[in-house]
Amino acid sequence: MFVTIQQLVERIGGGVKQGDAAVSVTGVEGIERAGPGQLSFIAHKKYSPHLKTTNASAVIVPDSEEFWSAATEDSPVLIAHSQPYYAFLLALRIFHPEDTGIKPGIDPRASIGENVGIAPGVHIGQNAVVEDRAEIGAESCILPGCYVGRGAKIGSETTIGPNVSVMHDCELGNRVRVHPGTVIGADGFGYVQQGGVHHKIPQVGKVVIEDDVEIGACVCIDRATMGETRIKKGTKIDNLVQIAHNVQVGEHTIIVSQVGISGSTKVGKNVVLAGQAGLVGHIEIGDGAIVAAQSGVANSIPANMKVLGSPARELGREKRIHVLIGKLPEMAKRIKELENRLAELEDRTE
Repeated sequence: MFVTIQQLVERIGGGVKQGDAAVSVTGVEGIERAGPGQLSFIAHKKYSPHLKTTNASAVIVPDSEEFWSAATEDSPVLIAHSQPYYAFLLALRIFHPEDTGIKPGIDPRASIGENVGIAPGVHIGQNAVVEDRAEIGAESCILPGCYVGRGAKIGSETTIGPNVSVMHDCELGNRVRVHPGTVIGADGFGYVQQGGVHHKIPQVGKVVIEDDVEIGACVCIDRATMGETRIKKGTKIDNLVQIAHNVQVGEHTIIVSQVGISGSTKVGKNVVLAGQAGLVGHIEIGDGAIVAAQSGVANSIPANMKVLGSPARELGREKRIHVLIGKLPEMAKRIKELENRLAELEDRTE
């Protein structure tokens, strides 16, 4: 595929600030590996030195004079864009359009139950199991080895990756993507101790996944004890995340790998939960909050607050605490010296 810079700009936006818009590119690559005929990007000024060394034919840069004003005749074509990372994403889609090769139809090795509703354009792969009364929306893909439980509902244009389990009565919206090995709707972890024995609490609720949610590989989202566990529209969940029963996650939230969220916690919209963060149950995380990696959250967090540490504290305060912890050996030595001097002074006054 040959695309001129001018054609590219017409599709991704921005403008040519340096070089010939008639130059053609045939693909995309990272700034350090890009070669002639390839397009790359820079989204942060710390990478700007690469503009002098890259072999790329064109580079998308922030629409800022500090990037394009210093260009020379030897510089690649520079495309200034207000959102260079997003522009590069659009370029990736141009050069690598999604083509799964999957065609509508039901593999004869799949098992389909009774009274299953299957809309036009659905693909169901080999060894998939779709139980009684399940519903699958138009142009959705159920890939090999999947299990769709009785009464489950899957919307349109949704892709369920290999070996995913969507348990009974769970609901997935439109354009949801679930990666391999994930389990949606396993029982929540609930027990009552009586007479030295742990008695299981029946988990009779369900999981609801709204539109445009993406769920990574080997994620577990437990069904509610009663009611529903709900992941709202546009949320993106990384691999190896645990979401417990009755959790509510707001719109367009990001949950990074190895996060664990305990039961009945409410996470707001546009929240970021960074890797390995752990949240106790029955708390609320306000809209726009950011929980840094490996934080342990034991209390509710107000909207737009950034927290770090275990227990999690306001980001600035926790950073100051970390600095002081690093100085503890010197502080302990200094305190010991002061104690010795004080003891000497006390001896002199006796």
